[in-house]
Amino acid sequence: MSSTESPSVSAASVLPRVAPVRVGEGERLRSVGLPGVTLSIRSRRPAREGLPPALYVHGLGGSSQNWSALMAELDGVVDSEAVDLPGFGDSPPPDDGDYSVTGHARAVIRHLDAAGRGPVHLFGNSLGGAVTTRVAAVRPDLVRTLTLVSPALPELRIQRTAVPTGLLGVPGVAALFTRFTQGWTAEQRVRGVTALCYGEPGRVSPEAIQQAVEELERRLQLPYFWDAMARSARGIVNAYTLGGQHGLWRQAERVLAPTLLIYGGRDQLVGFRMAHKAARAFRDSRLLSLPDAGHVAMMEYPDVVAGAFRELLAEVGDLGEREAGGRGAGGRGVGGRGAGGPADTGPRGAAEDATTTGAGS
Repeated sequence: MSSTESPSVSAASVLPRVAPVRVGEGERLRSVGLPGVTLSIRSRRPAREGLPPALYVHGLGGSSQNWSALMAELDGVVDSEAVDLPGFGDSPPPDDGDYSVTGHARAVIRHLDAAGRGPVHLFGNSLGGAVTTRVAAVRPDLVRTLTLVSPALPELRIQRTAVPTGLLGVPGVAALFTRFTQGWTAEQRVRGVTALCYGEPGRVSPEAIQQAVEELERRLQLPYFWDAMARSARGIVNAYTLGGQHGLWRQAERVLAPTLLIYGGRDQLVGFRMAHKAARAFRDSRLLSLPDAGHVAMMEYPDVVAGAFRELLAEVGDLGEREAGGRGAGGRGVGGRGAGGPADTGPRGAAEDATTTGAGS
């Protein structure tokens, strides 16, 4: 370990007093103790009994709050839970300090096994997309469908705007970055992240900005915040270098669950050009490309993402006939299957192929 690198921090030794995590209307937050890890779970009360279960997994630096808008859109469709990965949101660090993609996947699997809710409709964004791909590959019994929003799957030629995030995984860089940005306010940091992650940052409301500032101020008081960020970033980089059966693209090929892939044309972190490669890799895939979206389409266009997921549910038979007929295929455009040339549409409804937008190159 580099002398400039923060050591891992066990959950047992860190009990900081910070402001409570925000819980939105209709949501509840609970803590689940599992072997080696404690997870915070955000959920919504099911609209009715018997709804199929869903689990949402956020990306690097995110939390279960990233899924609140989509969860609300899917009220009455699924029984929603969103997890705070170890060291993020309201979840303390893992006891073993393992922030690798495999370590995060192990935490998700432990929760699903303990809860007995599987198979679930599994969602993942960015880092969470890599984590849920691994979960679906190694434990197909736990996954009914897989929905990936800008999944962090290996790219040979990453975008320049994604380089600083990857550099966080280099030992010592997080400590240097912390010192370099010591004078930055939480609002400056939030606006920087918003500009990086949203296709149209101006669409983010002042209220949402303020809530994000309050959450970041809370997190910056946690002594393990930068450690969790740095080690998880390193986990993504390490996962990119794995070959053979443990490689993420090889594991994508092993996924049996029907898969919905969602890519944003203005994504500065995951290349839009990867959309068709992913559609070919997952054996039972549908592709939705949103030319105006950035890295977090489920936050920018939750209604569009929800509509695409409803179509997937109708296809696999988990959406009732009345629900499917009333709010199923709404012209939002989930594409065809696999490598057969999926039809892509954006949030404005105009067809636009991922190979012709020029975004993400």
